[in-house]
Amino acid sequence: MDPKDLQKRTKNFAIRIVKLVQHLQKDPIGKIIANQQLLRCGTAVAANYRAVCRSQSVKHFISKLAIVIEEADETQFWLEILVEAGILKLTLVQDLLQEAGELVAIMTASKNSAIKNQKKKNFT
Repeated sequence: MDPKDLQKRTKNFAIRIVKLVQHLQKDPIGKIIANQQLLRCGTAVAANYRAVCRSQSVKHFISKLAIVIEEADETQFWLEILVEAGILKLTLVQDLLQEAGELVAIMTASKNSAIKNQKKKNFT
């Protein structure tokens, strides 16, 4: 996948998280989770992927991808908590949950590929 496409995709993901956080301001517990957890990790996906695209070395690339994976997975976790706690209906966040999972999968595949290529270079 083209890095520019992924930049747009992660940025769109962050914007959708921001809009969800605005919606969660109506529920006292949802507000706490949204402001202190979901907003930070959900927007960090895009910010850190942007840093991936500016990596100065393979090691830096892999490190930043690991952060993107962690933040996307954490976003998925908080969305699951909000649904399982009855604060949000699954239908409202199903697409976000799926997107978070897809971003984890894409970034993990990219990270694994970079690690594999780095090992090849070290042995040749």
